Amino acid sequence: MLSRIADSLFWLSRYMERADGLLRATRTHYLMSLDNVVLGDKSWRPVLEIFTTADQSTIKEIEYDSHAALRMLISDQNNHSSLKVILTRARENARGAQDHITKEVWEETNAMYHYINKSTINERFDERDVLQILQQLTQHSLLFTGIADMTMPRGLGWSFMNMGKFTERCFEILTFCDKHYEMINYDLSSDKAMIHWKELLFSLSGYELHLKTYRTHNYNRNVLHQITFNEDFPHSVIYTLTRIEKYLNDIVQENQSPANNELLRLFRKLSSRIKYMDQTSLNSSNLKSFLDEAQNEMLQFSNQLGQNFFSYQ
Repeated sequence: MLSRIADSLFWLSRYMERADGLLRATRTHYLMSLDNVVLGDKSWRPVLEIFTTADQSTIKEIEYDSHAALRMLISDQNNHSSLKVILTRARENARGAQDHITKEVWEETNAMYHYINKSTINERFDERDVLQILQQLTQHSLLFTGIADMTMPRGLGWSFMNMGKFTERCFEILTFCDKHYEMINYDLSSDKAMIHWKELLFSLSGYELHLKTYRTHNYNRNVLHQITFNEDFPHSVIYTLTRIEKYLNDIVQENQSPANNELLRLFRKLSSRIKYMDQTSLNSSNLKSFLDEAQNEMLQFSNQLGQNFFSYQ
């Protein structure tokens, strides 16, 4: 497979996973912001800091204005991390690899792109159908995932697509986790009720699993365990690392070289370090450094992957 095609497949899937993460976080925050009787006015600052390139003065100006925040997150072309920009890049990559994806995958990517580019979408953020827009976009995102899973052949292209998806998901989980623990100053001993963690768990589709799995009231540690170490949770760090290792191994088997074997060895070292670490060793003093280190190691891996397979300079 040409490196150009592998690159396009990797980034198509990575951008679509990024779009899914943005929609999950945005829809969850919007729904929770409607319950201001219980929660009070909810600031959009955490979501804006993750998914926009806005400076602090701009965020301060719109953090309590849901319609302005939604426009920036969803359709603002000046925000290089907006859904509109992400879907434009996904479509460009799909076009570049059109002979290597199924017709159905291309059509769903194209459908989502055209939906976000409707001329009336900005006006609708000022009306009462905001939730309808977010739900329709979320349905498109779920359709893309299901269509890709049902129609793509399980060859090298599929492996690169999944590498992109789970690499992006791992970054997303670590970023979400870091942002929410920053709100409590990484203090695992602080007395935080479940309502503090609801938004994070709903954004990762993990709230119901949490209620069924964790029985104690030590929510700070329980949430950390679920998001980091729970191998049955598809939005946990360890789950994504396991899937990355699987698809990286498949790719390396078909592209044997000392550099690629070394990349696989280094990734296995990262994955094993987290999988077999003493979970009780995480505490208030080292949680931030743990999250920072994991993000930095994933960034180094992603950069090296690009150099090995996509000819990045």
